[in-house]
Amino acid sequence: MKRWTGFTLLLAIIVISTSFGTYSLPIHTRYSVPEGLAIKTNMKPPVFHDSLSMPNTTFTNPPFLGMAYHGFKEALAFKESGGRYTVVNRFGYLGKYQFGLGTLRVVGVYNAYDFLYNPALQEKAFEANVARNKWILRKYITYFKGKRIKGVKITESGILAAAHLAGAGNVKKYLLSHGLYDVADAYGSSISYYIKKFAGYDISNIKQKRNARV
Repeated sequence: MKRWTGFTLLLAIIVISTSFGTYSLPIHTRYSVPEGLAIKTNMKPPVFHDSLSMPNTTFTNPPFLGMAYHGFKEALAFKESGGRYTVVNRFGYLGKYQFGLGTLRVVGVYNAYDFLYNPALQEKAFEANVARNKWILRKYITYFKGKRIKGVKITESGILAAAHLAGAGNVKKYLLSHGLYDVADAYGSSISYYIKKFAGYDISNIKQKRNARV
């Protein structure tokens, strides 16, 4: 247990700094049209939609596709975009999984327009990002898996879904603060909500990879 003393120290620092309050910080703060979308006028325009990620919007539930990786990614995609590849929200987040440009560059995608109209590339980018977040959060997954935070059982898939929403760094802070640090996006979807909603999927077939790229 000695190797986790750093966790304990950071947890104490976070608890003190938050004064036992809960953060609700916007992840998406600016509107920007993704690079490449406005210059290729010979191609059909993207579908701009701003309600698909809003938790209070009513949609038909997605078909149940099982509790393996395929079911995980499709359930997450339905929450993010209604499962539509060409959706762009008003903050410039792209595609079926609502990627930001910064994350796309990290996994090796540099042309936003080509990405938006290439379903196969979107699927590869999502898988690469899951593998990358698995590597970043590997110790946290090992340590927190099976534990409960605010009554919710922590699972690998819940952690990785939350990392897709808020970034691995914010998920680390959430886990170490035992749920006190809980950021939300501009639509109100929080780390705690994603950890609960996407819990229990078996995504062991996606292996962790430090520099995962498409």
